[in-house]
Amino acid sequence: MSPSMASTAAAAWVRSCAWRAVADPKARKPMIAVDPRNRMPMASPTSTRPQPPRRCGGGGGIPAKLQFDDATGKVRILTGAMDSGQGHRISYMQILSEKFGIDVENIEVLQGDTDLTPPGFTGGSKSIPVGGASILGAADKTLEKGRRIAAQILETADVDIEFADGRFTVAGTDRGIDLFELSRQSRDPANLPEGEEPGIDSENDHTNEAPTFPNGCHICELEVDAATGTVEITKYTVVDDFGVTLNPMLLEGQVHGGIVQGLGQAWTEHTVYDPDSGQLLSGSLMDYQMPRAAEMPHVNFITRNVRCTTNPLGVKGAGEAGAIGAPPAFVNAVLNAVRSTRPEVDTLDMPLTPLRVWHALND
Repeated sequence: MSPSMASTAAAAWVRSCAWRAVADPKARKPMIAVDPRNRMPMASPTSTRPQPPRRCGGGGGIPAKLQFDDATGKVRILTGAMDSGQGHRISYMQILSEKFGIDVENIEVLQGDTDLTPPGFTGGSKSIPVGGASILGAADKTLEKGRRIAAQILETADVDIEFADGRFTVAGTDRGIDLFELSRQSRDPANLPEGEEPGIDSENDHTNEAPTFPNGCHICELEVDAATGTVEITKYTVVDDFGVTLNPMLLEGQVHGGIVQGLGQAWTEHTVYDPDSGQLLSGSLMDYQMPRAAEMPHVNFITRNVRCTTNPLGVKGAGEAGAIGAPPAFVNAVLNAVRSTRPEVDTLDMPLTPLRVWHALND
């Protein structure tokens, strides 16, 4: 490393829900992330209101329906959540595939069609902790009803019916009926117990009484060129606890994308207005610098997962995790580098463009 380069690292401890749970509401105080080297505050909420349960995977609002298509032998998930690249569709299919013991090829997902799907939304890291839990609950209702109908068709007691690998069976025998065949036969009132409605379609609106509490640590190592103010990230490590992981590849991709978004905010992205007219001066990508692959580091992503106890899937919200941790880790690393030669500098404002870093080092 040349004499003009300062190398440093900073860590940002991240909790997606920003309030410490305490018995006395008057003692509630904001949590702050702290740079372990310089003890510099990195992020703090501006409000001291109690944490509502709708935050980070809490609350409700994403119901689900299950509909069986007897003609095609498939089951359709209808949800008000809308996938915009996060991978909800395959995650929902995985939940139902595991619960029913059927192939994902037998599952369809319909999102965002307001003529057919229940109401809902996407946000707050709720799509899996709440929307996924609604699907799981709907599946439980289907199996509960299916067990009663299977007992009627197989001429046995409800308690003797077992379900595994997409099939209802009489315990201790080879007598049974396939889930989709049961759906077909359940349309006939003659096959139903007294008072039972035809079909095994179901719907469920799950509400989590408490939010999830994902947590993690981002460590950003970088070098700053004192002559030009340019920054090079040499290593980026993140350790996260997201509870039960449904799809490791999708989860890692979500974190990678969030980190790039957070680094873009902290490093280059800047909306500039003319101070006199208010005219936007950075209205195109010629003037507004988005994150570029050449500048982004390889992300060493590690999980240390602990099952969540506030929802039946055991998952924790992951939607904003990368974007939450990256800005304070990056800014504090640059600040550490600047303070190695200018100890009187105690703060830096985003974005840390080369010009802004150069001024911090030389003014």
